[in-house]
Amino acid sequence: MQISPVGRQITPRTVGRNYQSLFVMLLVSIFLLGGMGSRLAYLQLVQGERNRQLAENNRIRLVPKQPVRGNIFDRKGKVLASSRLSHAVFLWPIAIKEAEWPKTRQLLSKLLDLPQDEIQKRVEKAGSNSLSLIRIERGISPAQITALAEYSSQLKGVEVDIEAVRDYPNGDLAAHILGYTGEMNDQELEKRKAEGYRLGDIVGQMGIEESYEQLLRGEWGGQQVEVDGAGQVLRILGEKDAKSGKDVQTTLDLTTQKAAEAALGNQKGAIVAINPNTGAVLAMVSRPTFDPNIFSTRVTADTWKQLQAKGTPFVNRAMRGFPPASTFKVVTQTAGMESGKYSPSTVLQTFAALNVGGTSFGEWNHAGFGAIGYVRAMAMSSNTFHGQIGRGVGGPTLIKWSRNYGFGQKTGIELEDEATGLVADDAWKRKQFDWEWTVGDTVNMSIGQGFTQATPLQVAVMFAAPANGGYRVKPHFFKNNEQAKNSRVSLNLKPTTLEMLRKGLRSVVADGTGAALKVPHLPPVAGKSGTAEAPPGKPHAWFGAYAPFDKPEIVVVAFAEHSGGGGGKVAAPMVRQVMEAYFNKKPPEAPKDKAAAQN
Repeated sequence: MQISPVGRQITPRTVGRNYQSLFVMLLVSIFLLGGMGSRLAYLQLVQGERNRQLAENNRIRLVPKQPVRGNIFDRKGKVLASSRLSHAVFLWPIAIKEAEWPKTRQLLSKLLDLPQDEIQKRVEKAGSNSLSLIRIERGISPAQITALAEYSSQLKGVEVDIEAVRDYPNGDLAAHILGYTGEMNDQELEKRKAEGYRLGDIVGQMGIEESYEQLLRGEWGGQQVEVDGAGQVLRILGEKDAKSGKDVQTTLDLTTQKAAEAALGNQKGAIVAINPNTGAVLAMVSRPTFDPNIFSTRVTADTWKQLQAKGTPFVNRAMRGFPPASTFKVVTQTAGMESGKYSPSTVLQTFAALNVGGTSFGEWNHAGFGAIGYVRAMAMSSNTFHGQIGRGVGGPTLIKWSRNYGFGQKTGIELEDEATGLVADDAWKRKQFDWEWTVGDTVNMSIGQGFTQATPLQVAVMFAAPANGGYRVKPHFFKNNEQAKNSRVSLNLKPTTLEMLRKGLRSVVADGTGAALKVPHLPPVAGKSGTAEAPPGKPHAWFGAYAPFDKPEIVVVAFAEHSGGGGGKVAAPMVRQVMEAYFNKKPPEAPKDKAAAQN
């Protein structure tokens, strides 16, 4: 009998049992080591990159810094658009455990009143392993800030931070000119990635905000910081300062703009005021309108519904085409005198109506004005006088001068959504209606009706020509736009043509349809009314004018869509109100009733 070194008795039975135990232990060890090796291989080879990123991001974090957008000023330095501080909610996706994400998302949805699918879409766009914070909501309320703080222990990876958002201190004033800012959608982001834009970027979406985006936007900055397990910053590893956007000074005059807004009121239409010598836009109003501040936060379905209920509030009617009516008679008279067929001394008999090709073009007074010349015809806005001029010079000549004045083409103003209007001709009519141009079309055009469409801005450019000595100017908003200021195209008008046009426009106010502007507290005004047929609705009302007559500083065009009244009655008082503000001339107070004063 053998005794083992440890004092055990060794028998044939115990020898086999020991070998079996060793074998089992060996198998267990191999199994455990194999499992650990497989797991390590999986973690390193399959999920190695993600795990290395997770480990690194447990301590390294990218904190982007959005630049402050540049300010927009009027011509005297008054603020039209700036930035204010607001609270926003951000997510750090990589800091949120996958298992906790559904509960986090659900709680955020409840606290922010934001659909879960919208939150999910933002995370998916950025990627669940995103190194940067992603914004999921802007402009949150104090109550929401408090609620998020109370639930902070359940909202790992969620932060509330301060950011600069766009602010328009005058509300809806000049909304169509200034535009608004908003976060890019997927299509916009895809187009602008090459320009350095990123997810969540706020860009100009309309007006000057859009046109001067590259100046206003600035450059992103950021920090790379080291954080501890609680997310507290330990030290800054690297930093790049954000560069604020550049300021833009416009040609707008805040006082004149406010007066134009008040003059138009809630009437659908537009008012434009420009400097006739340089083309600088002093005011531009369109109704209906909107408040651009609403886009500084998330626009809800209810808010959008309220906007649409106003009826196309984003359409800038100052740059949309409408029949110019009798304002177009400036072009007709120019064509008559410059063609050589109708000298400045021409006198024509007028009638109750002019019959052309079976169509009757009537006078607004249903009687005619007798034998009159250019000045009286302009003052009385005679249709039969100007119809005879148009018929005499012919369609091609009238069309040529329409285009010389800038109709049928963009003015070149900086805004993106400018319409061209329409100057129809024979080719256009054949294409649209398979019918030739007729004499009736020419007569209709000579009084600003038919196919002709002009924007209030184009009409303002037209009035600038007789005001400034015969030049077509380029309207612009950027005060330092030297190219636009010097972009004056001579119409090469004969001095006698220019003189007759100016006399006629002055006579409109002094003796004709523009009596609303014949007031002692304003400098002498020249202008022209227009009343456009606009079936099936009520007529449109126009009035364009410039002042002072001897040395013009301002052109104002008022357009009232489907107002139902004449240009002299509806639109002329609007022009007067704008000019009173520009020249800082208050109308005289109405005499007080003595009986009322005694009471």
